[in-house]
Amino acid sequence: MDEAILVYTTWPDAETAGAAAQAAVEARAAACANIMAPIASIYRWEGEVERAVETPVLFKTTAAAAERLRALILARHPYDLPCFIALPVDAARSHPAYLAWLTAESGSPPPPASGEGS
Repeated sequence: MDEAILVYTTWPDAETAGAAAQAAVEARAAACANIMAPIASIYRWEGEVERAVETPVLFKTTAAAAERLRALILARHPYDLPCFIALPVDAARSHPAYLAWLTAESGSPPPPASGEGS
């Protein structure tokens, strides 16, 4: 079974977060995405301390699908430098059936719809 990972990202609002989450699951770059409640972020950017309200998303995926997920997020993200943090999952302490589902649903991208590319 492929290694399960969690990917943490932040978005400027729920709309962009939701669109990215939907796209990632549809593309099978993630099995699931949890859009969380808005958070207050304080960070240093270009020498200044900034404050923003952001919407975090936690993507459940595999190490094999992580590069596709990163490419999808970077292509869709409005920030110059989006957060993309991948964390390993402790498989020994996780639910094996859930990890099997996660691996199956984060597999190869779906084939193109019939008639595409013909």
